[in-house]
Amino acid sequence: MMKIVLASGSPRRFELLKDAGFEPIVVKPCCEEKIQQGLKPTEIVESLAEQKGKSVVNSSDYYDIPVISADTVVALESEVIGKPKNRTDAERILSELSGRTHQVCTGVAIFYKGKTSVFSVSTDVEFKTLSADEIAFYCDTDEPYDKAGAYAIQGKAAFMVRAINGSHSNVIGLPVCEVIENLEKLGFKHNS
Repeated sequence: MMKIVLASGSPRRFELLKDAGFEPIVVKPCCEEKIQQGLKPTEIVESLAEQKGKSVVNSSDYYDIPVISADTVVALESEVIGKPKNRTDAERILSELSGRTHQVCTGVAIFYKGKTSVFSVSTDVEFKTLSADEIAFYCDTDEPYDKAGAYAIQGKAAFMVRAINGSHSNVIGLPVCEVIENLEKLGFKHNS
């Protein structure tokens, strides 16, 4: 297993990296997230991922082990949809996404041996038209409340998703293929 530092407390990102053959060392970032006004969703997640990663790199001595940080948002017509505040907010978000295509944007920052790669991946997700009963059923679970866009594709929300165009792992929280490609560009050998 190849050691990497995951600058995130996300259990989903941890599992995705573990499944890809890595041994993630979790170091939660400690930074005040600052977002400039007027940024596109992809620019927001890239900026936040870089801020999180820098907070770990600057407070540690990880040099020979890659540090990976990420941030994910859901965007509907360029409007960022965050995590729901409560059940009413989750119902509102799911109603807005119902019958429409939205984007899941994940920004990733990788720090390795003094080099940095910052990028983002966007995936189109099309929801079927949801009935009020389906939204209520889903909101009765605890899944929507700590997820951007109020759903977890890898969980009970699978019934809502009609189509995905792009990276499936990105919708879960980390575009694994692109992470490995960028690690290799920085000189880190996957599976070596």
